[in-house]
This record gives sequence, structure tokens and C-alpha cells, in this order.
Amino acid sequence: MAMGRNRLEAFSDGVLAIIITIMVLELKVPHGDSLSDLEPLFPVFVSYILSFIYIGIYWNNHHHLLHTAQKVTGKVLWANTHLLFWLSLVPFSTSWMGENHFTLWPVVLYGVNLFMAGIAYYILAQSLIKLHGKESTLAIAVGADRKGMASVFIYGTAIALCFVSPWIGLGLYALVAVLWFIPDSRIEKRF
Repeated sequence: MAMGRNRLEAFSDGVLAIIITIMVLELKVPHGDSLSDLEPLFPVFVSYILSFIYIGIYWNNHHHLLHTAQKVTGKVLWANTHLLFWLSLVPFSTSWMGENHFTLWPVVLYGVNLFMAGIAYYILAQSLIKLHGKESTLAIAVGADRKGMASVFIYGTAIALCFVSPWIGLGLYALVAVLWFIPDSRIEKRF
């Protein structure tokens, strides 16, 4: 049985707002009143900025994705829940990475988190395309989803390159964020 998209969108918006709230609560106030007291927090703050951008990217693209949907089904609800699961882990992987100053395993875990969120977003988009048909606005707009597939490929490459240097992996994660920073115009162009 299909239902409207409004509840799915409202629930997802709420979860994403909570994720950002949890991330900002991880920013601890330093003990001391000089600028040098902020120095140890720099990696935590950089991690927060990157993750805030990522959550913003997912929120923005999720909105565009659901804007094309006329209905949702149980399969779409579960695909969306799968995406929200991986996004809900972003505060943990962000915090671990920042607190440990971008060492190997925290940066690898952050990449795995992004990789799985990318896969989950792809599954959600494909579920919506299957529900609405290959001639739907969404299907035409997404097309072969080269940008999404390239992102997942870059995440996988970044994870592997973390074993050479976590900074390479982190740089590639930032590159994907830059690629997606401008909202996905494929859907906007169809409206």
C-alpha cells in the first residue's frame, strides 16, 4: 500500500536535525580563555565542519529526491531507514576521528560510514525509481547516476589509500563533499 511522502520527509528531517545537534554537542568548551586553548580542538572542529557539510548535502539531496516522489511504499520506508541508520553513525565516526587527530582507524571508519551512506542513498533512489517507473521524472533526472557511483568509488579508494596516509583519505572525502556541495541539479532541472 502506497502512502504520501510527507511523513517520510518530516521524519527524515527530524532525524537529520538530531544528528547535527548531537555533533555540535560533541564540541566541548576548552578550559581556559586564550586562543591557544582552542588549538587542541582544531581537529574536532575540522571533523565537525566536514560532517556538517555532509549532513547538509544529504538533507538537500534527500529533499530533492523526495520532491519527485508521488508516493512511498514499505520498501521505500525501509530504504530510507537504512540511509538514516548510516547517517546516524556520522556523529560517532566524526567524534572519533577528530578526537584522535585523524589517525588511521578513525579515518578509515569515517570513510566506511560515508561509503555505506552513499550505498544506502543509491538504494533509496533506486527504490523510488522502481516505484515510479523508468519514465518518471526521478528516473530521467538520475539517469545512470554517474555522480553517485563515482562518489562511492572515491570513498572506497579513499579508504584503501588511508593505509598509505590517512590525510589522503581525508582529502578524498573532502573532494566528494565539494562535488556534492552544489545541490544535485539533475532533479531541479526537471521541475
